[in-house]
Amino acid sequence: MAKRTRAVRWGVPVAAVAVVAAAVGTGPVIAAVRSDPSLPDRTAEQLLADVARTWQNGRMPQMSGTIVETASLGLPALPGLSGLSGPGGPSGASPASLLSGSHQLKIWYAGEDRFRLMLPGEMSETDLVADGGTVWLWDSAANKATRLTVPAAPEGGHGGGHGGGHGGAFPMRPGAASPFASPFATPEQAARQALQAAGTDTAISVGDVVTVAGRAAYQIVLTPKSADSLIKDVRVALDGEKLMPLRVQVYAKGAAEPVFEVGFESLSFTAPAPENFSFTPPPGAKVEQGTATPPQDHRPEALAEAHDRGRVVGSGWDSVLVTSLPDVPAQDVPTQQQDGKGRDGMDVTALLDGLKGAATPVSGEWGSGRLLRTKVVSILVTDDGRLLAGAVAPEALYRAAGVKG
Repeated sequence: MAKRTRAVRWGVPVAAVAVVAAAVGTGPVIAAVRSDPSLPDRTAEQLLADVARTWQNGRMPQMSGTIVETASLGLPALPGLSGLSGPGGPSGASPASLLSGSHQLKIWYAGEDRFRLMLPGEMSETDLVADGGTVWLWDSAANKATRLTVPAAPEGGHGGGHGGGHGGAFPMRPGAASPFASPFATPEQAARQALQAAGTDTAISVGDVVTVAGRAAYQIVLTPKSADSLIKDVRVALDGEKLMPLRVQVYAKGAAEPVFEVGFESLSFTAPAPENFSFTPPPGAKVEQGTATPPQDHRPEALAEAHDRGRVVGSGWDSVLVTSLPDVPAQDVPTQQQDGKGRDGMDVTALLDGLKGAATPVSGEWGSGRLLRTKVVSILVTDDGRLLAGAVAPEALYRAAGVKG
C-alpha cells in the first residue's frame, strides 16, 4: 500500500477567514459579482462571512463521497524519492508520492466518532474506521489491523467547540487535532491554507458558478498581486447550499490547466449505511494495538522541529522557505557510516545529486548554487549548504538567499 489516511479535519480556524475579511476591507480589489440564476448572488464579503459562520458552527454534515487530488507541478523524476515510504513504514504515504498524478480518498461520515476513510491502491487499500469508541486502521498490503487508542484532548485545549463531543471519541470536532497523520489534502484543508495565505497582497473576487460533484457551487478567486508569485490564482468552490469547500484549484501563470486540484468527484449528503462503520480483522491478519499520533503542528515538540527545519523569508504568496540541506553526512564521518539516508528512509544523497543534475548553475551577490524552476515552484540549492524553495520567481529566492538569518 502506497498511501495512508488521516481523519478529515473540519473546523478551519475562523482567524484565517478574519485575515481575508480584513483584506477585503482594506486592500484587495473586489471584482464585480458573477453568478448564475441557480444560486443567489453573493459578494466576496458575503461568501467569506458565510464560510466563517459555517466553520464556526463546526458541524460537519453526514455524507459519503470520493475526493480526488491531482498534482502536476512539473517536477522532474528525482532519484531518492522513488519507493519512499511514509511514517507508517512501507505502506505509508510520503508527501513525495502526492507530488504528481491523481490519488483518491473515499469518505463515509455519520458523526465525529462514526466515519470511514479509505485510500485505495492498485492492488490494496488502507482504511480508517471509527465506530463510537472503537477505531481500526486496516492495511491490506501488510495484512495488518491496528486497533487505535486516541489520546484525550488536553484540558482547555483543542477538542471543544460545537461538535458535542464526549472526550474519548476519535476527534472530528472543530479545532480538534487530527489523530492520524497523512499528506493527503482535503478540499477543506486546501481552502484553509489558501485563505491563510491571502491578505492585503491578494485580489479577491467571485468567479462563475460551477458544478462540482453534481452540485452548484460558488467560486472565491484569490489572485496574488505580487509580480514574484508564480501563482496565477487559487479558486475555492463552495457548495451553494452547505457552504463547505467542494474543490480547490491552483493555477500557475501561463498554464491553462490547474497545477494542483483537490475536490469531490462524487458527493451525497445522506447518512451512510451502518455497515460502512463495521470492521472485523479478517482471518490470518496480524492484529496490533497502537496509539493515534496527532499531526506535527499539534505536538508539543512541533515548534522545535519547525525551527530545525528552517525559517521563512517574506510573507503570503512571496514566502520562501530557507533551510539547511537535510541529513547530509558530515565530511568527517567515516565512509562506512554514510548510508546517505535521511528521515523516513529518504535517500538524501541520491536526491540531492539528482536535484543538482536537473538544475542550472546560477550565481550572484548572494553566492552560487543550482536553480530548479518549474511552472509553480522554484528551488535553489546553494553551494554553502542551504536549500530555498517557494512558489516564486528565482529573483525572490536570490533575495532571500542574501538575507542573513
